[in-house]
This record gives sequence, structure tokens and C-alpha cells, in this order.
Amino acid sequence: MNNSTVVSSRKERFLHKLKLIGLVPQPQTNYHLNKTTPQIKEAEEEPHDQVAAVRCPPGGAEAAILYTTSLRSIRKTFEDCHSIRFLLQSFKVAFQERDVAMDLGFRDELWKVIGGGGRVVPPRLFVRGKYIGGADEVITLHEQGKLRKLFDGIPTVGSPAGNCGCAGCGNLRFVVCTNCNGRRKVVAIGGGEQEGGGGGGGDFVRCLECNENGLMKCRICS
Repeated sequence: MNNSTVVSSRKERFLHKLKLIGLVPQPQTNYHLNKTTPQIKEAEEEPHDQVAAVRCPPGGAEAAILYTTSLRSIRKTFEDCHSIRFLLQSFKVAFQERDVAMDLGFRDELWKVIGGGGRVVPPRLFVRGKYIGGADEVITLHEQGKLRKLFDGIPTVGSPAGNCGCAGCGNLRFVVCTNCNGRRKVVAIGGGEQEGGGGGGGDFVRCLECNENGLMKCRICS
């Protein structure tokens, strides 16, 4: 018996002992096989507008809608809203801005569209009925050169379809309530209401024409 035979026999006996006690090393799985590479590459190159969640806010099927807040209580949120607004304005895209601080109806609308039961913080962008994301997602798409493509087919500012100028509200989408003059209360007389909330000696009741800020939607552009 030569030396190679002896070594081979010892190796077989050693592996047999390891197998009996459950210590035989398992072959390692190669997660970087060539056959999986095309699939990974294909997923990375998939356009964002195809993977964006289909969550369409009211009136957003063929429009760009940006939910923002004008409150400055949380500085980062306010600055994020300003950054995304400025970015869309630089594209000269005609978009609808819905300020959740102006009307809680916009806040509830946003929460309902996003779903999940959580409180969603603006800014949030929707394009043609698809949820694009918040500030981080939008900025990332812009840095990758993919954001501008999402607005293909959206009217631009200055075009006939994208003329966003409103003489009634100055594009704010809200005006001071004409029923209560922003007081949010009117005087009820004999079961009815008296406009302006002044005089008459009746009881004050909540004005039904405006929101919690004494504002009503512009009847021209809303």
C-alpha cells in the first residue's frame, strides 16, 4: 500500500466520523450566479412609472398633484415641501398643490389614498394616478434623471391646457368665506341663517359653507 492510498483511506475514515456526528460541512450557495444576474439587472432598469403604486387621488387621473403644508411648526417638513414645489416649478409643469394646512379635507384625502392607517407627512407627489413618493423619493428620481420623464403628457405652464392662472383666488384654490366673512359662525334666526354673522339677536351656529379656517374653495378653479 503506497502513501497516497493510506492518505485517501484516512481521509475517508475522518469524513465518515464527521458525518456520523453531524459535522459534515454543507456546500455554500453562490448567490452571484450568472443566471440570476439578468433578472437583477432587469429589475434595476425597470422604469419607476411602472412600479409606482396605483393610488389615484380625486381628479388626479391625468394630472400631477402635490400635497404640501404651509405650516412652519416642523421646519424640515416645511422645507421639504418648498423644495419639491420649487423642483416642479423649474420643470414648468402644471400641477395641483393641495395644502393640508388650508383644509383638513386634503389631509384626510391624502391619508385615505395612501392607506395603511398611518399618518402621512407631506410632501407627497402623485402623477397621473400613481403615487411617486415623498421628498426623498422624488429627489432621488431627479438625481437619477428619471423624474422628468414621469411628466410626459402633463400640460406645461403657459400652454392652453396648463393655464393655471385664476383671477378669483390667485391660484390659492381658497377664498375667504362669503357667507360668514371668515368668522365660521352665522346668526340663526327662526331656524334659518343670517349671512355675515352680525346683528339680529339670534343664536350663533356653525357656518356650513366654509372649512375650519373660515375658507371656502374657489368657485372658479376648484
